[in-house]
Amino acid sequence: MKLFRTRATFGALSLFTGAAALAASVCGVQAAPTLVVDVSSGAVLHAEEATRPWYPASLTKLMTVYVALRAVHEGRVSLQTPLVVSNRAARMAPSKMGFKSGTEVTLENALKMIMVKSANDVSVTIAEGVAGSVEKFSAEMNQVASALGMRQSHFVNPNGLHHDAHVSSAQDMAVLARALLIHFPQHQTLYGIGALKLGTKIIPTHNGLLGRYPGADGMKTGFVCASGFNVVASATRGGRRIITVVMGSPNAKTRTLKAMSLFEQGFAVSNFGRTTLAQLPPSGVAEAPNMRSQICGPGRNRDSIGEDFGVSVAGLQNPGTNFDEGGPAAFFQQQRMATSPALAALATGDLGPRPVFDPVPIYIGRAPGWAGSARAALTDDASDAAATKPAGGRTHPATQANPHKPLPVAKPKAAEKKQQAAKPAAKKQQGAKATQKPTQKPAAKAAQKPAPKPAPKPAAKAKTDQKPKAAQKPAPKAAPKPQASATPSAVQ
Repeated sequence: MKLFRTRATFGALSLFTGAAALAASVCGVQAAPTLVVDVSSGAVLHAEEATRPWYPASLTKLMTVYVALRAVHEGRVSLQTPLVVSNRAARMAPSKMGFKSGTEVTLENALKMIMVKSANDVSVTIAEGVAGSVEKFSAEMNQVASALGMRQSHFVNPNGLHHDAHVSSAQDMAVLARALLIHFPQHQTLYGIGALKLGTKIIPTHNGLLGRYPGADGMKTGFVCASGFNVVASATRGGRRIITVVMGSPNAKTRTLKAMSLFEQGFAVSNFGRTTLAQLPPSGVAEAPNMRSQICGPGRNRDSIGEDFGVSVAGLQNPGTNFDEGGPAAFFQQQRMATSPALAALATGDLGPRPVFDPVPIYIGRAPGWAGSARAALTDDASDAAATKPAGGRTHPATQANPHKPLPVAKPKAAEKKQQAAKPAAKKQQGAKATQKPTQKPAAKAAQKPAPKPAPKPAAKAKTDQKPKAAQKPAPKAAPKPQASATPSAVQ
């Protein structure tokens, strides 16, 4: 049995070497980052380009989860705290849940959505609910990264949508994954959910390791054209848990096969005498490579690089074939070998079907019995003009419980145009005297512009001037209102 396992492992490693060379030729780089780490000791079992800067894509959401769980631990929010979807969140690019602005979702449900669906809109909702804004949340992400020793990472958003300054590395992602498992062990099931159920809608995971590799228990995938296909995965065997990081794969299938092979390699070696995560040397590379032209450029079939498919969900007809036979997931065949499915996949390149997942139910809205307030963005400053039009200047009813109400940027500009229309209304509120002399007020305004004409009657006009000045006093009082509403933003 020992001999068989050794031979199978060597065969897997040789297959991995060929797959890595193929991936490198497709991506146009010498080698993409890979890393295998023992969770308990931090020993490095395998490393290649581990400290090279790389775009993390949706692996970013692991940091979003860490910052959110830390806020729960510190008592700033709870898992049942309702979070309000802002205009800014609603306009995020896919992958997304597609919630309308004003929708409420609990933090617990939101965390499940970003781990399974990888929802970019919900990631922004979490950031705004926890910290008040994406910018403040990103600053907190960077503070946590520094405290954890993530030396190559810099975050500018909570979802991983591409930005040239939004970078990380395989080393940093392993540091983060290990911190999540050690610091928040009570939330480990969050990373291994196979599918969610929202009403009648089934939302499958993108993680092709779940249910296919023995002992795989979760973590996160990520993809943007600039990064290629990334994954941070964990697996347990014989009481030993290891983390594998793969970045820059040309497609989801290659990513999964590479991770399987690295797990086999990691479980086959011991921890003794090995370098730790903190001891990995710097790469000497300053910038992350942009893989867009190689991954998503001309001639690349988007169907062939799509995320993982073929998730089997309980309760569906023919759950073992829950995918389009003629679609991009056709490489998931229905045959299995009697031996380890993982070794079969490595030997044949056939991932095989997943087991049937029981979807975890989630919901929209507040938790039953919740009596607290909702958390929302301090300001909803959508810069997209198209997004601003339907939103108008309305505040969401759900944010009324929040002491920090959203302040649309478009309102101050509109208020300047409406001040003239508001002045007659303010004058009417002063009493009947203001309404009885509508003609004298325009005359008074006209008198203010040409100073020479009112010269013969200075005293009388001084009296009439005092009335318009008294009427103008409410206007300065109304002007500070935007400042008063902005004060809570500055306080928090």
